[in-house]
Amino acid sequence: MILILSSFVAASPVGGGAQMKALAAIETETVLAPTTLFGRHPGLGPPGGGAVTAEMFDGVLNGIAEAGVFASLTAVITGYFASAAQVDRAVRALGSARAARPEVRIVVDPIMGDSGKGLYVAPEVARAQAERLAPLADLLAPNAWELQRLTGCVIADPGSALAAARECGGSVLVSSVPAGREIGVLWTDGEEAWLARHAAAPGSVHGAGDLLTALFTAALVEGASGPDALETAVSDVAAFVLGAPTRVAMEAL
Repeated sequence: MILILSSFVAASPVGGGAQMKALAAIETETVLAPTTLFGRHPGLGPPGGGAVTAEMFDGVLNGIAEAGVFASLTAVITGYFASAAQVDRAVRALGSARAARPEVRIVVDPIMGDSGKGLYVAPEVARAQAERLAPLADLLAPNAWELQRLTGCVIADPGSALAAARECGGSVLVSSVPAGREIGVLWTDGEEAWLARHAAAPGSVHGAGDLLTALFTAALVEGASGPDALETAVSDVAAFVLGAPTRVAMEAL
């Protein structure tokens, strides 16, 4: 079972709701503690709904814990947070999950912003993710822009993305890596490193990073190696983004 701490957006395939749907399709059980309740993606206009209060978010997490879910978790994925107070509650929940099941895999997707858009969460949310959540990660899953913000390194190609990922230490999955005329996803565990490349979409696609993190995590908890999980997840996301099965080239770095 995978616990997701992220947004719920009813009519757009993004955030924790989209991750739940993608994981259900591969028969992976999930539980979602929502940080927002939106009608649609804010990039499309007024989303409707709003952020979940930190107190309500904490109550949901407590209810999940009281249901005995933490003891059966294989992974926890953190994603979008609407406030630094939500991040504080998430940090506490991760500690409880780790205490209940020491082998649980903690995956932090530090959602802060993107290339061309810049920061799209409040600065205090970005700071809380960098300072309090990222250090807890067994797998850190930023996009290239977020990795630049976390490390201060300029990312212009797979080589510079790998150097920045190694600054973080441990296992890192980096999406939206520039790779010539293609787009890449890089994974490293601090020793080996792989790049998966495919044709870039003509425009930005909401939700691709959310799906990548969820599918990569699911493959890992099912026992796939890092390179195999990377190829599977990127192939599925590329097909979603481009609307058809897509060739994914794998390259050891």
